[in-house]
Amino acid sequence: MASLLERFRTHVRAARLFPRPGTAVVAVSGGPDSIALLDLMQGVAAELGLALVVAHADHQIRADSGVVAAAVRQVAATHGLPFELGELELGPATSETAARAARQAWLRAVRRRRAARYVVLGHTRDDQVETILMRVLRGSAPAGLAAMAARARGGLVRPLLSFTKADVAAHAAHCRLPTHDDPANHDPRHLRSWVRTALLPLLESRLGPGLRDDVLRVGDAAALERRAWDGILEHLPELRLRRVADGFDVAREAVRRYDDAVAVVVLRAAARRAGLVLGIRAARAVVALAGRPSGRHLALGGGWTAEVAFDELRIRRGVADPTTAFVAMGERGDALFGGFRMTWAPASAPAALARHEWTTWIPGGDWEVRPPRRGDRLVPVGGVGHRPLRRLLMEARVPRSDRANYPVVTRGPTILWVPGVCRSADDLPEPGTPAVRLDVTKRSEPQADGRA
Repeated sequence: MASLLERFRTHVRAARLFPRPGTAVVAVSGGPDSIALLDLMQGVAAELGLALVVAHADHQIRADSGVVAAAVRQVAATHGLPFELGELELGPATSETAARAARQAWLRAVRRRRAARYVVLGHTRDDQVETILMRVLRGSAPAGLAAMAARARGGLVRPLLSFTKADVAAHAAHCRLPTHDDPANHDPRHLRSWVRTALLPLLESRLGPGLRDDVLRVGDAAALERRAWDGILEHLPELRLRRVADGFDVAREAVRRYDDAVAVVVLRAAARRAGLVLGIRAARAVVALAGRPSGRHLALGGGWTAEVAFDELRIRRGVADPTTAFVAMGERGDALFGGFRMTWAPASAPAALARHEWTTWIPGGDWEVRPPRRGDRLVPVGGVGHRPLRRLLMEARVPRSDRANYPVVTRGPTILWVPGVCRSADDLPEPGTPAVRLDVTKRSEPQADGRA
């Protein structure tokens, strides 16, 4: 039989797990799986154009965890590789879930700091079986049973998913690799350890050694169904799915017209693209929200919110921080204001100014940008009488959640311009006179204003 390194090389190339060269952060716990993974990655790194970085997360749950960290550091030094140590200070009472979340957050930070293209994890075929069973026990929806992907969001790569722990342990033993066996891996107080040491042996004693293959077939079937729903999104033009930096939008009327079951799975598929795991119950709540008046919203947990915004459903992550005013300095500049980028430079004023554009001209001098204030009013260019800014934002179909941080250009107490919404009739420059040209774009939607 071919060596594990030869099989690993063939698998990595056939599956195109590392399609481009770059830095790869290899997560090494010190156990046989991750130590063998590092050795295997060393064997293929040069031919794939990969620069490896060893990353060890010391959860500091056990008193002797520093000994393992020191051993992994020595392994990195033996290979001549850079080493990253994360001292997470979690303590002995930390749950599996909390430890995993802290470790993943730290690995993301290492990836950013190292400008790495990949984060390489040592999950094996056995880990995949355990994951699928755990998700069954926890009532996961079908898409969740697809379990771990060999390539995933955030540059995650799991090149050992096609190999068993026995394969990997044999490689570590044959190569005399220094490994550490974490007692937590055999502690039945942890769910994964209980599944590994108690549940799986019990199931195999009753159903035979083919059980693991049967469980993996469940995962393969779920993955196929998930890919199918992801692909169906491309064939639903009426859904008007649009990705933005912090979430996605869909046409709420399309969601309302779908059968409830179809609407739920379509929303869940769209959410996956944005990095949101939307449970079935939450998806049903979003479908119900689609029938509510514009401005209604729903907290989805984890910092995510659904909002009805006129004819759209907006799913967003994070709440915008209050945006403070800034005073323009100099005759030209570039600044960020909430979700908007503003640039300004000297330019001659045109013959006329449009009311609703994302570019305008103002006479030079002091001006500032601030959020809307209660009672704001202005006279639109070409209009008669003062109009409430609140009403103008609503007529411009600015979602309610965006209004508190929308840019308003003022000089003293006078509103000069609300980008994309309304140019004021106040302080208009004379045609051909020196002025300041202001351009505004939405950072998350670079073509939302209709310009290239």
